[in-house]
Amino acid sequence: MKPTAPPVGKARSIALICLFMASFMELLDATIVNVALPDIERALGAQNAELQWMVASYTLALAVGLITGSRLGDIYGRKKIFIIGLVGFTVASVLCGAAMNPEMLIASRALQGFASAAMIPQVLSSLQVMYKPSERAGAMAGFSALAGVAAVSGPIIGAVLTDANLFGWGWRTIFFVNIPVGVFAVICAIKFVPESKAPVRHKLDLSGVVILAVGMLAILYPLTMGREEGWPLWTYVSMVLGVLVLAGFVLLQRREEKRGGEPLVAVSLFKSRAFAAGIAMMFLFFIPMNGFFLIQTLFLQLGLDYPILKAGLTMIPFSVMVPVLAGISATILARKIGRVVLQLGPLVVAAGFVVLIFTVQAVGGTVTPWHLLAGLALSGAGFGMVVAPVGIFVLSEVPTKLAGTASGLFNTTSQLAGALGVAIIGTIFFDALDTSSATSKPGVFIDGFTSTMWIMAAGMVLAAIAASFLPRWASEADVADDDAPAVLVGA
Repeated sequence: MKPTAPPVGKARSIALICLFMASFMELLDATIVNVALPDIERALGAQNAELQWMVASYTLALAVGLITGSRLGDIYGRKKIFIIGLVGFTVASVLCGAAMNPEMLIASRALQGFASAAMIPQVLSSLQVMYKPSERAGAMAGFSALAGVAAVSGPIIGAVLTDANLFGWGWRTIFFVNIPVGVFAVICAIKFVPESKAPVRHKLDLSGVVILAVGMLAILYPLTMGREEGWPLWTYVSMVLGVLVLAGFVLLQRREEKRGGEPLVAVSLFKSRAFAAGIAMMFLFFIPMNGFFLIQTLFLQLGLDYPILKAGLTMIPFSVMVPVLAGISATILARKIGRVVLQLGPLVVAAGFVVLIFTVQAVGGTVTPWHLLAGLALSGAGFGMVVAPVGIFVLSEVPTKLAGTASGLFNTTSQLAGALGVAIIGTIFFDALDTSSATSKPGVFIDGFTSTMWIMAAGMVLAAIAASFLPRWASEADVADDDAPAVLVGA
């Protein structure tokens, strides 16, 4: 392979569109399925635990594969791995849309997650290849804006597609729509996306990936299935074994790092109070946040009998406030008040949850989207205050030589927290439905929704406390990327 120059002009613009399309698909599919869960439940006869796994299997697979996907791109070529991931994601989307039973959909969602883990790490690396440092600001701003729009528009787009019932496909449309997008992106990627590799050849820690996956599954599976099974002994044994496996994972990672190897997780990162506090804050924040996305749609559609389109459009106040506050927080608040923005963000979300609780309790079964507007807007504002600046603070004291590893662990953490949130919050919610003393269906769901929301609000308060251990100020200049691509290759 000979060095080659990065694309310019029209070719670079098409390559950028291709990378953005892939990112948009991935971010959209992380949330688009939530709003269609009631339709999927009816069509496939899914149980509550299976609904949780339809969401969690994707985020868990993405989490355990992200760092490995990044390493594969470094070693074998980022364009090559990006295309493989993109093809895999498109094929998995076909399988999701064609699912005949809950098990097939869960497995196909996991395949989507693994494909995303191969595809997404290559996007940012390719942007660094395609743009000089002085040109990257615009491309990165576009990527961030697109990510924000995709992440919060999933439920709305999912509702519109499902309600449209194109070709009689119903909820299956949310997966089939990826096919033309994926095919177009693959064709553009083959022709226009530049190939590149890391200047230093990295090693794969496949054993670490397997151990992490086994440990997480040993905890998440019984946590999700235990309620419907009546919490038999095996569920507790499995969770204990999962904790032990994860403890062993940490010990093996530390030993590998001391030997000078390349572990999946650099345990020495947690010697930094800022990084340790940041990871703790992210878990405490994203567990209730992802749980909220799940139970909100179930409450609206199953509890209040909202049609799917009405349920999706009800989330507009949340979706509008996220990018607005994300922009303000990253450009103004983080510089003016420092880490206080990350302390306020979870508290604003908690306030939004409390407003929703009292609103639902006061109005009862006649809740309209207008009643929920204030609580959803507050929750979206708090979410936006956190997601934009959090990375700057969490990574601000990471040594330059570990910046790439820390960034990978940062992204993995949000995905793991998402999987845990669906399992934990979903289990609490469904258990609250079972134990409700209400006699009407709306009353049962109101009891379950409000009691679960109190727990989630408490989690947000804990996240705000964890944020107080972050550095008072942080600068984006402190965050380096040792894995930045420096070698372009051509045929």
